[in-house]
Formats: sequence, structure tokens, C-alpha cells
Amino acid sequence: MAHITTSIEYGIHCLLWLVGSGDRAMSSRDLAELQGVSPSFLAKIFPKLEKAGIVAASEGVRGGYRLARPADAISFLDIVDAIEGEKPLFDCQEVRERCALFAGGTPAWATDGVCAVHAVMLQAEKAMRDALAAQSLQDVATRFGRKVPDDFFGSVEAWVGDRISGRTGRARPARESPG
Repeated sequence: MAHITTSIEYGIHCLLWLVGSGDRAMSSRDLAELQGVSPSFLAKIFPKLEKAGIVAASEGVRGGYRLARPADAISFLDIVDAIEGEKPLFDCQEVRERCALFAGGTPAWATDGVCAVHAVMLQAEKAMRDALAAQSLQDVATRFGRKVPDDFFGSVEAWVGDRISGRTGRARPARESPG
């Protein structure tokens, strides 16, 4: 696992919007504009999520992305690995072989087994991967849902609906006011 980049953060935030969108697809452009993120940047992330089976794409005016499986079946580790790849957190360079005192050749005792530094990094990586695997997209969506005001999701629904109706040229039906 590589350093956790902004691609991961943007991808997760976009996926959280898809959790609440039901079966409605959302375009990567709408997801980008909803969050103030570059559409071209997101356009590079979503094909990776699609290849990993996290999202499914549909074409057309009402096309876009939706979750390919239930949010409780998508872990943060799935997302990290989809976007960044399954790269190691630490790339051991076997520095222990370069000691100036080993000019005549590195003794076997110096390189026997896993490097002690690498062992610590492997343990840290395992702990991080386990923590990411233990958190699902649904877990975080639920926590987020507890924080927002009651009318927030209605506002998001209206915003997305306006965006879709703008692409189709059809007027959106009037919505009931929340509460």
C-alpha cells in the first residue's frame, strides 16, 4: 500500500455520495462539482473503481456510476487497493548489506532473516490494512448520516435531480418540502 493520496480521499467521498443515491447513477462530473473537485481528476479515479468491481458504469444522458455491490461489502481497503494498487507501504532497500565494515563481503549473520526494520514496517502495514479492511463504506456513511441535518439529503437529491433534468431538457417534477 502506497502513501494514502488525495485520490483516495476524493474517491471515498464520491463513493459516499453513491451510497445515498440509491439506484440512481451519478456522473463523475456531477460528483466532482458537488464536492468542488476537478472533474478531470475524478475521471482518472472512477475507471480504477470500476475495474475493481466497486462501481458500475452506465452510458447515456442519465448514465454515470452507481455502486456495483452493497456499501457494507466495500471496505476502505478495497478502495485503497483499487485506486493506488496493492503496493507495499515500505520498500526495503536492504541497507544492512551496505555497512562499511562489510567491505570484504556481507556476513550471513547480517542478512539472515527479515531485516528488523522491515519487520516493524510489515507489522505496521498489516495493522493499517486490517484497520482499513474492518471499515466498510456503509459504516462511514452511517456515521456521516448521523451528523447531517434532516433536510440535507433532500437538498442533495434536489441538486442531483436538477443536474439530470438539465441534461435531459425535461423539467423536474416539483418536490415536496422536507419535514
